[in-house]
Amino acid sequence: MIGKLKGIVDSFGDDWVILDVGGVGYQAFCSARTLQGLPQPGEAAQLSIETYVREDMIRLYGFASDVEREWFRLLMTVQGIGSKVALAILGILKPSDLANAIALADKAQIARAPGVGPKVAARVVAELKDKAPAFSSVDAGTIAVASGIAERRAPQPLADAASALVNLGYAQVQASTAVAAAARNAGEGASTELLIRLALKELAR
Repeated sequence: MIGKLKGIVDSFGDDWVILDVGGVGYQAFCSARTLQGLPQPGEAAQLSIETYVREDMIRLYGFASDVEREWFRLLMTVQGIGSKVALAILGILKPSDLANAIALADKAQIARAPGVGPKVAARVVAELKDKAPAFSSVDAGTIAVASGIAERRAPQPLADAASALVNLGYAQVQASTAVAAAARNAGEGASTELLIRLALKELAR
């Protein structure tokens, strides 16, 4: 199996690049974000590769990093998601942002990808939520509280504080994350008013 290609960029298509490796042109299908990050034709480039072999074809998928490739593999395990949708998600979200979105149950971020509706985004969050924290830049405590708020399992003061921030115009995930950070700093038993005040300070940073 091919795991990595290092060569010269030959040409581009809408969703693929041809990499010349020692005179052999390999076509790799990539996310829009990966394609945008590649150099111009004639310049050197390197891609992490996922090789798919079927009876009727061999297809290569190219990624800017091993982490992006790992997320492609994870997304492909979600029911109803094929390579095209997985690449579309990776085209709008960096691996770290995707991990954060899943860990914080931010379905709206994932649903921004072409071909991904609310139901598919919800499935991505549900099926990958136990794997996302390992890749997330958000600390585990904040993830746990923010997820509880998003899924309406959090104590009432936290839920009320998040709701108040949403009413002020903040996105649900911003509000939940800020309130989670505020709750960590304020400790147990903090009032809704205190949580709102501390959360607004978090959002102002």
